[in-house]
Amino acid sequence: MENINILINKSRIEKRLDEMAKEIEKDYEGKDIVFLGILKGSMPFMWELAKRIKNNVIFEFIEVSSYEGTESTKKITMHKDIKNSIQGKDVIIIEDIVDTGRTLSFLSEHLKEKKPNSLKIATLLSKPSRRIIELNVDYIGFKIEDKFVVGYGLDYNQDFRNLPYIGYIE
Repeated sequence: MENINILINKSRIEKRLDEMAKEIEKDYEGKDIVFLGILKGSMPFMWELAKRIKNNVIFEFIEVSSYEGTESTKKITMHKDIKNSIQGKDVIIIEDIVDTGRTLSFLSEHLKEKKPNSLKIATLLSKPSRRIIELNVDYIGFKIEDKFVVGYGLDYNQDFRNLPYIGYIE
């Protein structure tokens, strides 16, 4: 494995998470929020964002995949659906990275069938240059170039998720 270069350091991530939490609190004043984390990559982002929000945050999880190694398979596989009903609830899908848009487009349609009161998307990272399916992402941590990134939940074949920063592999 080549060296990992730092793209976004820990302090920049923490500052941006503080800002995103304030935006979400303003948008959901006095409401409970369901954070729907996409396993496994969203977990650090979801946890750190939730800790900064004063609203009651309910955790729910879904597991889908569309990558093998560094390449998109172009096929979405659902491994685990949500356990509890989201009908009538305010839901924010928590994603580590929005790349092509395929996964979130698929998930948004799947979740709308479950009749939430509202459905928004929050992502730590967005790669607009890779977007194939346009979708509205409500809360974006950072827009990045087309680099293969790891750390802060993002992995390379399950490795490097626990890095406290976002790095890229040449």
